[in-house]
Amino acid sequence: MIIDFHTHVYPDKIAERTMAALGSVADVEAHTDGTLSGILNSMQRAGIDKSVVLPVSTRAGQFDSITKFARFINENHGDRLISFGGIHPDDEDIADKLTYLKDLGFKGVKIHPDYTETFIDDERYVRIVAEAHKLGLLVITHAGKDPAYSTIHCPPDKGFSMLKAVHSLAPDDTPFFIFAHLGGNRLLSDVEKYLVGQNCYIDISCSFSDLGHFSNATDEDVVRIIKNHGADKMLFATDSPWNDQKAYVERFKALKGISDTEKEMILSGNAKKLLSLS
Repeated sequence: MIIDFHTHVYPDKIAERTMAALGSVADVEAHTDGTLSGILNSMQRAGIDKSVVLPVSTRAGQFDSITKFARFINENHGDRLISFGGIHPDDEDIADKLTYLKDLGFKGVKIHPDYTETFIDDERYVRIVAEAHKLGLLVITHAGKDPAYSTIHCPPDKGFSMLKAVHSLAPDDTPFFIFAHLGGNRLLSDVEKYLVGQNCYIDISCSFSDLGHFSNATDEDVVRIIKNHGADKMLFATDSPWNDQKAYVERFKALKGISDTEKEMILSGNAKKLLSLS
């Protein structure tokens, strides 16, 4: 089984212009058209069984529309897709919104500090993450450099500060927080200094520089972080449509230096536990 823990999908009526805008700003090529049919076709080609869809709230007040589309995905494509919710640090009634998502059966929420221009250790994000943890919701964040922004709002040191602040508010040690992009895109030395070995998950989206996206990680970097952080706290992820799922699966399976058992944990075992899948 293969689970892609980091993908993006947009409603058909806005997919074309959203993809064009994001691709232009980030100067990155897309590998699907950003629609539901696009990702399902991509998954079929790649041999991926399930994908986690991560909506991004770019401004306060989008919660209802994001939740509506995410519910549609879960209710109509739940056999293949699992959509998280999206929330913005300036949204009102954060606790109520997160409780609402939990009651609807959502597994987690996505946050994107760069798109909200808010540092990850800002008290508003700390409150969101702590409330989510208390409810048993997963939280995943964009981490490291985003090509569309000059300021990095989730560098590893601030990610570490956020984890400490959240732990003081919600001291349960169950790991639930996920740093995307190998813990911090283009900041691997700081990832290894501040996040590797901590009580968190790291996804491997945007981790293979030879696949033509904006990462500068080598195979050796990926293997070293997996070994030092622990394969039991790593998640396979692609950031589709911005990376090709099929190429990513093939690239990961060909990695030398980690065992088949470790690869199975990363490809599906860890995700199945986090998502409570049989």
